[in-house]
This record gives sequence, structure tokens and C-alpha cells, in this order.
Amino acid sequence: MSTIASVELAAEEFALGRSLAEVPRAEFEVVRVVAHDGDSLVPYVRVTAESFEEFDEALDADPSVAEATLLDDFGDERLYRMEWVEDVLALTHVLINARGAVLEMYGTGDQWRVRLLLPDREALSSTAEYCHDNDLTFEVLNIYELSGSVSRGEFGLSQAQYEVLLTAAQQGYFDVPRDVTMADLADSLDVSQQAISERLRRGHANLVDNTIRVGQQAFDIDPSSGR
Repeated sequence: MSTIASVELAAEEFALGRSLAEVPRAEFEVVRVVAHDGDSLVPYVRVTAESFEEFDEALDADPSVAEATLLDDFGDERLYRMEWVEDVLALTHVLINARGAVLEMYGTGDQWRVRLLLPDREALSSTAEYCHDNDLTFEVLNIYELSGSVSRGEFGLSQAQYEVLLTAAQQGYFDVPRDVTMADLADSLDVSQQAISERLRRGHANLVDNTIRVGQQAFDIDPSSGR
């Protein structure tokens, strides 16, 4: 069964480690990453920094970056296309050997947080073992399996949260004005009104964290709670 895992990688052992260390207030979000071959990755990286002059100097000296192309400049935020050629062993293994995919990737300070989609738990275990054998940090923060709905699992929703949100949308709970009340949803799903309230609140939080808000918060949700 497909597995989603949130993991932590040490920046000094990974790509852009020098840039993160020398520009500590910079934040990196990988928008898309593809495996170029067994030795390099080509990510599209959104960078937020107080001084891009300082960042560009650090980037030029970063041994993990063979090439960086500025695609868009939004003032306090830029989008780069990069080629990572060193210190990306963990992610290269995930994408090529474990046949995984990167759902989200965020770097700041001394760490990278990555949310991965893997074919099964065995692929996650083999990646963790590979990193251990190569003296690489690969700390698993959270694991859950996709079941019932790929889209539900990808957005971090439990089955109960998915069912409540879908029913609420179908019956017009989110319409203005509302066509049904929370009590009506409780009757439809044969659960308490308090349970409906909790599942709506937690479901909304998971959707926001996994679609809108990027950063550490997105890795701290536990969708296996069922609430």
C-alpha cells in the first residue's frame, strides 16, 4: 500500500547546505524536483531571503549546486532552476531506486523537511537503511498509508475527516447561506454534533497545512488520529 512519510534531513549533509548555513534567514521551498540521472537532481526552488546579494554569493560557492538559473524575481522572493550534483544521495535513492515522489520539500536553518510518497513501507525502510549505511540523517517524523482515496491521503485527511468534508460540501454546508446545519450533518452521518465539529476543524487544518501553508507546520499533522 502506498505510504506517505514526513522526514527530516540534515542541511549540512544535503543540497544547499552551505547556502542555508551562510544565509540563516533564507527559506527554500522546492516546487518541483526531477531526477536527471543517478548523480544529479534538477529542482525548481522558490527562495525567500532578506538579501539576495548575500544569497547569490553563497549560492555561487555552494558545492552542491552545479548550475542555477533565475527564472522569476518577485522582489523578496525568487524562483530558480538548479542542478544539484552532490550531497543528494538520500533523495536520489528515493526517486530512482525506491520509485518515490516528493510531495513537499522545505529547507531553513540547519534542516530540510520532506514529505514523500513511496510505493510501500518496504521502500521507506530500504531508504532509511540506505541512509544509515551511508551515514546520512534520515529521521522519520510521521508515516501514514493511503487507503480509500489517493486525494484524501495526499492532503493528510483521515477517512472520517474526508467523509465529513465531502458530505458537508454535497449538502450545502459551505454555501452562503447554508443549506444544512452541523446538526443536520450529524444526523446524516449518525455521529454526534461534537464529532462533526472536531472533524470539520481538523479536516480544515489538514487541508490548509497540506495545500496552502508551507513549512514545518505541514509536517506536524497526524492524519491517523481519525478525528
